[in-house]
Amino acid sequence: MDLVRIFGENVRKARKVKGLSQEELALDTGIKRSYISDLERGTRNPTVRAVGRLAIALGVKPEELLKTD
Repeated sequence: MDLVRIFGENVRKARKVKGLSQEELALDTGIKRSYISDLERGTRNPTVRAVGRLAIALGVKPEELLKTD
């Protein structure tokens, strides 16, 4: 189980459900678009701060971004 990959997939799904582009999510969170892209592809480990900012912007609980369904 690769939590980094799972996290990225969950961020991408939540972003698309909200109808946001990576650029819009970046503006909402104060996180660079390239960092969000890396997270979604599972090539970068998220910081705890990034998890929190993304969860708030996406309207989900932080633990939802780590669920494996």
